[in-house]
Amino acid sequence: MKCLIAAAGQGTRMREKGEVKPLIELNGVPIIERVIKNLRDGGVDEFFVTTGYRGTKVRAFLDMLAERDNISLTHIINEEWQRPNGGSVLKAKGLIEGPFILTMCDHLFDPEIIKSLLAFDHEPNTVTLCVDYNIENPVVDINDVTRVNCTRARIENIGKVIKDYNAFDTGIFYCHDVIFDALEKGKIEGDESISGAVNVLGSWDKARTFDIGGRLWLDVDDPTAYGKAIVYVDEGRL
Repeated sequence: MKCLIAAAGQGTRMREKGEVKPLIELNGVPIIERVIKNLRDGGVDEFFVTTGYRGTKVRAFLDMLAERDNISLTHIINEEWQRPNGGSVLKAKGLIEGPFILTMCDHLFDPEIIKSLLAFDHEPNTVTLCVDYNIENPVVDINDVTRVNCTRARIENIGKVIKDYNAFDTGIFYCHDVIFDALEKGKIEGDESISGAVNVLGSWDKARTFDIGGRLWLDVDDPTAYGKAIVYVDEGRL
């Protein structure tokens, strides 16, 4: 199974922990290495990584990691890394064939989420978002998390400021090529984010949901989340 990891952003909120966010270490292991390990444990065997900010340094580390651990890894460069994150996904158009997992370089998760997602019978020509229905989840930063209004099958709305929601976006997707059409449509309409593309997919009735079943996930995007991640890594849970 293929996976695209978006790792092009600047990560300014984590600057006190390190200059290059994907390479910030959790107990001696860079975040992006932990992400890749979790994905491999879940069943992913081919990686595509979009880099941008300080990309030369990130790519050098990934080349070392790929050689050391025998990982199939392809670099994708996003020179417009300052723009919203949808651009990092759109750069992969024409480079990835067939379905693929999409996730972020700073999202840690239980590999069982990936195993269950890959075992699921996905509807063709759709995009499936892994969602967390525990909206009281103490691990989640409610002021920063992307919120989702959905049924058990379909996404009605997604965004950071929506008030009517019943789930959280975990940042893990199962994508067919229609994701690229939605990103291009979103760009035309003025929203270049991944969430914008998901809203487009929802309007096309092509946005689906997958319940992670209460499994652990964490977006390591600020020092508070970093502190939580250290605890879970120490406990062997991430």
